[in-house]
Amino acid sequence: MKTEREFRRVRQQGVMLRDPLLTLRVTDYRPRHGEAWRPRAIIGIVVPKKTLRRAVDRNRARRRVREALRTLPGGLPPCRAILMPNPGVLSVPFPELQAVLTRVLAQVPGRVKRGKGGGKGGNPRAPSPVPAAVPPADHAPDSATTSGKTP
Repeated sequence: MKTEREFRRVRQQGVMLRDPLLTLRVTDYRPRHGEAWRPRAIIGIVVPKKTLRRAVDRNRARRRVREALRTLPGGLPPCRAILMPNPGVLSVPFPELQAVLTRVLAQVPGRVKRGKGGGKGGNPRAPSPVPAAVPPADHAPDSATTSGKTP
């Protein structure tokens, strides 16, 4: 992700997935204006100074997470996400970091639901209308009330 607008959209509409080593806020993949439809994972890695004070540590955490994402065996689901590593990322063994990323990314829903106020169609938390119960056309009513024929 490159622009503040993309980060803001993920922060507002994304679903948060937490783990002791990282936090992932994820939303569904939508191409930028004028971009061709190529479902892919677009992930921004954010390491704030509040989490890791030294720039060396922030850069190292970013590099470790980027390499773990790049070498994941199953690939990445199509989404836009913000990944925020915690200080434990620096000390955990690399295979364990990959396992955590795999576990968290497996929780990413196929079509991420929008948060409050997002999307078309009014209130996203309103219950969907329930269709009336209509029996199928090919189903015969109970045989006790008919002329005695069996279906």
